[in-house]
Amino acid sequence: MAADFDVSQHGGTAKAAYPTGADARTAFGAKAAVVAALVGGALLTALAATAYTAVGTIPGLPDLPPLVRFGLPATRALLDLAALATVGLSLLPKLLGFDRPKRTEPVLSPARRITVITALVWMLSALLSLVLHAAELSPGRSLTTGLLVDYVANVPAGPGLLASAGAGLLCAVLGLLAVRFGEKVPAELRTIVALLGLLPIPLTGHATDWRYHDFSMISMELHVIAAAMWTGGLAAVVLFVAPRRGLLAEALPRFSKLATIAIFAVGSSGLFNGLMELIITPTVGLPGLINTGYGQIILAKTGCLVALGAVASQLRFRLLPRIARHQRTALIGWAAAEVGVMGIAYGLGVVLSRAPVIV
Repeated sequence: MAADFDVSQHGGTAKAAYPTGADARTAFGAKAAVVAALVGGALLTALAATAYTAVGTIPGLPDLPPLVRFGLPATRALLDLAALATVGLSLLPKLLGFDRPKRTEPVLSPARRITVITALVWMLSALLSLVLHAAELSPGRSLTTGLLVDYVANVPAGPGLLASAGAGLLCAVLGLLAVRFGEKVPAELRTIVALLGLLPIPLTGHATDWRYHDFSMISMELHVIAAAMWTGGLAAVVLFVAPRRGLLAEALPRFSKLATIAIFAVGSSGLFNGLMELIITPTVGLPGLINTGYGQIILAKTGCLVALGAVASQLRFRLLPRIARHQRTALIGWAAAEVGVMGIAYGLGVVLSRAPVIV
């Protein structure tokens, strides 16, 4: 597929040309493929990996209902996707620049409206995750307001999910203001709020009494933020900017610099966190990388990172020079492959944050 629906050159000035007819259908289909690759990859992988790492029936404890067992990872994956989409869309004005609003406004206007939707999905997914977490911790009990209050009061994941839901709501409010007032609501503010909203998410994962727990938490925060900026930024550029070659030639090089930093941050922090969980777990250690489901998920995520590096190199060294010259490229096809692998990595990450290390 080629990102080739937009810009013609007349006297050195790029003029936006909106796709019509067959081109419009092609553009819509290409964008739908990118969204399906990301969402489908994350949800299907989360469900499959949950089944793979499932713990057998524990004597004396009731089994979790399927709605909780599989609904929780699916909802958490949806939370992560909505959050990264909000981050990426908030970053979009910075990637496009602010010096030519007449060219960028046709892109940013629909992006602002979509940001409101993704932020609300983020909020609702966090609240639903809170309900399912409480049900998971108290199997067999009726889900009541008191049970939810107890969960929030006694389990660190409870306040973390509430804070995450609050961040989603705040992003939605800022998004509505941006829809009304445009870039008078600074993109920097919207981006910072969205990134800060990611910080509570690692609180919903593994807890540990490792002596360097604080350092580990910082590493996990870095991992979450870098992954969201990378994935969300790429999705935003591909979905909203790719059909307009002139803008793409400006935005993609800026994103490429960000992605280069992000891939190293994601890889180093993710590998560090996963290996440390194995090392500090009694009777497991590094051999658990092979003989436990937890370790095998780490290896699968590492494989995803290697694949992402290969695809990103293709985009950076082969497609980017052609895009800078406003030439036809298969950007959307390669980007769909990249976000698809990213979706798989997100699905694996959801299960990794919940799977017992000994499994």
